[in-house]
Amino acid sequence: MKGTNEMKIIFESRSENEGFARVSVAAFLTQLNPTLEEVADVKTAVSEAVTNSIIHGYENEIHNIEIRCRVNDRLFVVEVKDTGKGIEDVEAARTPLFTTKPDLERAGMGFAFMEAFMDRVIVESKPKEGTLVRMEKTIGKGRELWTTQSL
Repeated sequence: MKGTNEMKIIFESRSENEGFARVSVAAFLTQLNPTLEEVADVKTAVSEAVTNSIIHGYENEIHNIEIRCRVNDRLFVVEVKDTGKGIEDVEAARTPLFTTKPDLERAGMGFAFMEAFMDRVIVESKPKEGTLVRMEKTIGKGRELWTTQSL
């Protein structure tokens, strides 16, 4: 694949749209011929980011969430952006088991899952302005070695 390909979707912060976001991003990802595991990893990370926007960013109010995806060679980049309440302390929020909604039985593992399933996660947030989560994953990493050894 040569060059870069991009897409952007905007949808309302309704919990039923989380599945739409996962499937849309997965469909865009297919141009890189990912493995089922790579697709599952990306879908899980997107699900966590979108759910965070719905529950924490907008506190279940209906506003827009924007997802941008970009592929360049084998690098897949997905950004999930909201204009919600933002994160007071990003480092604390990235700590496993940290949650601002213990009454909702939130596990506090959203960022930990994103980091486990993606190669890189960058979080930019400003209180009262919103949050941008940028995640990157190289698709097909390690497959060249497998192909060479199997000859």
